[in-house]
Amino acid sequence: MSLNTNTRSVLKNTKLLVIKIGSELVRGEKIDQVNQPWMDALAADVKDFIATGKRVIIVSSGGVALGRKALNISNNIAPNNIPLAKKQAASAVGQFHLFNGFNKAFAMQNIQTAQVLLTMSETENRRMNLNARETLNTLLDHDIIPIINENDTVSTKEIRFGDNDRLSVRVAQMTRADTTLLLSTADGLYTDNPHTNPDATHLPIIEELTDEHFNMAGDAVAGLSTGGMKSKIEAAENAMKSGIDMVITEGRELNAFSNLLESENKKSSLFIAQKCKESAHKIWIGSHMKPNGCAIIDDGALAALKNSKNRSLLPIGVLEIQGDFKRGDVIEIKDSTGKRVGMGLSAYSAVHAVRIIGKPSKEIISVLGFSGRNSLIHRSDMVLI
Repeated sequence: MSLNTNTRSVLKNTKLLVIKIGSELVRGEKIDQVNQPWMDALAADVKDFIATGKRVIIVSSGGVALGRKALNISNNIAPNNIPLAKKQAASAVGQFHLFNGFNKAFAMQNIQTAQVLLTMSETENRRMNLNARETLNTLLDHDIIPIINENDTVSTKEIRFGDNDRLSVRVAQMTRADTTLLLSTADGLYTDNPHTNPDATHLPIIEELTDEHFNMAGDAVAGLSTGGMKSKIEAAENAMKSGIDMVITEGRELNAFSNLLESENKKSSLFIAQKCKESAHKIWIGSHMKPNGCAIIDDGALAALKNSKNRSLLPIGVLEIQGDFKRGDVIEIKDSTGKRVGMGLSAYSAVHAVRIIGKPSKEIISVLGFSGRNSLIHRSDMVLI
């Protein structure tokens, strides 16, 4: 079997592909210039790909990297160590150059592009999530390729994706894409760091993620990129459980995308999607990165939820409520040891939930003075892990 047979077959069968591009790839030799030849080559590759009836969304890093010079930020400072205000200002400068480079590249191929900036808070708000999805689908319906980045100029340190690996998977979840492709400075996952261990083994296919895979990954180093292999593995976990394949490959050479499609020798790591029968609504619930609160449940409630797919979480089985959330917010469900076992939309605010936990559902109206749902989280609004 060739190194790339399975990745190539997955991409061949992909109808909607999200391509994530790392900062190192889009920045040119000078700190404040885009790598226009690389962008031009990518645009040519994408044109050939969509000519076969495919659709493509691009998620690109590079805004902060391209704005460093204007803000006098050294390349030796990791993005996570840049003060938030300065990082946001650099993004505001670099984002213009980034999109302008993509726009020029795709214009040469007679393809229109659109700039889309997202924040985590927008994708974790159901109405905003749906609006963003409709916008992206409308652009694709008109043969316009969305160029997406996190809106660093307005996102806060506490509520942000943190890197575009996670954002690319969130976009794939929103649009029900088949595959996410990460064009990176790495050609995939190894059993150890190949730069320091010559005996490290490349892993071309990962069917199920384990703790061992997470231990193989490392954090980002100082420089332009925000995420290291660790963030990519975390992104792969979210993709796989949502029924999305994910591929990591080296992207720095010209025409890296077409090389991946055509060459049997180009290395990549393919993370195989798990079977997912969940609705878009439940995928959205399960993909939340910042739940607004938590319900700690007893062992009886846990057993009931695990043994029946049609069982809702009733107040009587809840031991404790944590956080300050409103009705309709996504909250975690944890067992008595603190382990996350699920997530769901709370039918009550935290203020009301605290008053009804441990009580039979028939007593809710007498405790609160109004009639609400019998369950704290209805089964149609709940995802178990």
